[in-house]
Amino acid sequence: MPWTIHKLSDSTVLSHLTGLVRRNHRRTRPLMWAAAGLLIAVPGWVLVTGLYARSELLAAQHDLETLRNTVTAPPSPVSTAGDATDRGAGTEAAARSAAAHAARAHRLTTGPAWYVAAHLPRLGDPLETVRGTAKAVDRLTGEVLPAVVRTVGNLTNEAGAGGGHLNLSELRRAAPPLEQASHQVAAARREARKLPRRTWLPSVDRVRDQLVSRLDRLAPAMGDAATGARLLPLMLGMDGPRRFLVVFQNPAESRGTGGMPGAFAMLTADRGALELTHFGSDAEMVGARPEVDLGSEFAAMYGRGDAVNTWANSNMSPHFPYAARIWSATWLYQSGERVDGVLALDPAALARLLAASGPALTADGTVVSADNVVDLSERTNYVTHTDQVKRKAYLLDVARAAAGRLLTAAEDPQRRPSLLLGLYELLGNGQVTAWSAHAKEQQELESRPVGGSLPRRPEPYAGLVVNNAAGTKLDYYLDRTLDWYPSRCTADGREVTVKAVFSNGAPSAGLPTYVTDRLDKPPYPTRKGDNRLLVSYFATGGADLVKAALDGRPALLTPGVERGHPVYTFDVEVPAGSSRTLTLHLLEPPTDQGPIVFHQRLPRPLRARVHPSPGGCPAA
Repeated sequence: MPWTIHKLSDSTVLSHLTGLVRRNHRRTRPLMWAAAGLLIAVPGWVLVTGLYARSELLAAQHDLETLRNTVTAPPSPVSTAGDATDRGAGTEAAARSAAAHAARAHRLTTGPAWYVAAHLPRLGDPLETVRGTAKAVDRLTGEVLPAVVRTVGNLTNEAGAGGGHLNLSELRRAAPPLEQASHQVAAARREARKLPRRTWLPSVDRVRDQLVSRLDRLAPAMGDAATGARLLPLMLGMDGPRRFLVVFQNPAESRGTGGMPGAFAMLTADRGALELTHFGSDAEMVGARPEVDLGSEFAAMYGRGDAVNTWANSNMSPHFPYAARIWSATWLYQSGERVDGVLALDPAALARLLAASGPALTADGTVVSADNVVDLSERTNYVTHTDQVKRKAYLLDVARAAAGRLLTAAEDPQRRPSLLLGLYELLGNGQVTAWSAHAKEQQELESRPVGGSLPRRPEPYAGLVVNNAAGTKLDYYLDRTLDWYPSRCTADGREVTVKAVFSNGAPSAGLPTYVTDRLDKPPYPTRKGDNRLLVSYFATGGADLVKAALDGRPALLTPGVERGHPVYTFDVEVPAGSSRTLTLHLLEPPTDQGPIVFHQRLPRPLRARVHPSPGGCPAA
């Protein structure tokens, strides 16, 4: 009967060999010599082919790096259509070369010798990791990368629909292959996670960890790409014009979704052609009484701030769809026009896009670039313009110049690849958020980071949300750290300690009154630069707060619930040049899993540390 070694376990093979030896020692002597030769040959073959495979994988890595540099490099100021064609050819060549190298690495690590060696108890674990890595890279470069490169190339083709406009027909055609590529990445991630986590060869363990880490980032990114290919043709007006309210948030005064809503614009999309039809400041929205009902839970959490009727407080919740519904209803009240969706971004997002589009010029000749747009919007503007009317006009001018430059770049086939990549990154990490008035589209958006949704999932969650309660513009100087410590399990659940530190680095002098003025009129004495925050901690669903302390003393709090999360809100005064420490002791549902950490986008990023679980706390 034929021997198919890949279908036999190690114990079955050993049993067959032992039986043969026992039946006839003399007749099996040649077999024993053959087996001895095999034992010598197999390691040598694995070693040699392993070295060749390593070389192929390194070559594939080099090609992928070349591919990334080709796609992300900004075009030369004097580049021509021929340069764009050359760049496209270079991209395709690098992708083909990477796929060829990865395919050879995969072939070199397959076959009976590698199978037997990789399945040796413990000794074969590193080889199994090498085989799995080569297989994963082959799958990614052979099946996933071509779909991505082909889509990007076709989308940025100068011959696209509408001349310089985005080719929406091509984008719609790209949806099925991108969906398939997304499934391939998900399958590769599942297989990579099954590879031995710890072997006797640490260098191979590091390769496994790097592979899993990259696939953990790539899998949702490919999901975002597939979702975008399905939704963008509709949202960009392929089947009829769409109107969007675009809101520019300023994190110098913090709100749940990032920063206070300031300037806004109306954007029309018609078969891929984009046009800005109106710019306005938050002053236009004062006095609006939008008709929108967000439920009793929202009213209980944010009714004190009159979030529905007060434009400045409309995005206190970190759940972006709430803010978007208020904003769209406010525009309807003010203008009588319904919008198809709402987009929101901040100066940091503008900086990423301006890096791809090139700088813009304001009406007074100020250069607005990737290097200075954040500082201009969140600091310099407040220092330079002490008059509130002039300050808002200047911010509006910055937003108008930047947005106009981005639309011009979107029409340029040579700049579009890097601009699309920048936009894709922003959508993928939630720096640009979107809401659709069309239910099916919104359902998909809410499942992705671009939707800015507060998740309802049962996994552990740690959400630290800051709302400026003083009316100052001092959150530009706010530093935040979050430490999440899991502890022992009891009969009631897992004990968790959360430590949050807030540091106010505002200078003691040199800031205009508009930045430091306290609109909250506190009943206690304050100094210039002192700040006041409403700090909300969004805990895991089903969690209970045992005790809370501010700087070691019992802290007063307001409890609430939002989308299944217990919420504990604290009123925290943070004097200039000082820090406050908030400590929470919680009892959460039992699990060894770490939390999803919410990163509110403020000028200085949250520094979050999730400490390892001591173990022994399985889910109930």
